[in-house]
Amino acid sequence: MANFIELSSVEKLEELIEKSNEKPVILFKHSVTCPISSGVYREVAEVESDINLVIVQKARDISNEIAQKTGIRHESPQAIVLKNGKAVYSASHYDITSEDLNGQLTTDN
Repeated sequence: MANFIELSSVEKLEELIEKSNEKPVILFKHSVTCPISSGVYREVAEVESDINLVIVQKARDISNEIAQKTGIRHESPQAIVLKNGKAVYSASHYDITSEDLNGQLTTDN
């Protein structure tokens, strides 16, 4: 099962980007007011890894920084996998699956 870790600062995002040079990092943008996001949250909870959670209502600055650093337009819900400092996977809404995310943890992209 997933270990959700709320991302609370841009500095922590920078640390995660650096950490992605050692192992994949999953970012999950979640809206607490969106029913689609709530359903996708349950799907992401099936991933066997740490999930770095960005609650968009509380962390708009972090969400914007992710979009700027990755070049991926903001959506919510949205999952992004970082490897070697770059986004190698992104999906939004119902395209996010635990199977895809687990697969990103084991492949060399």
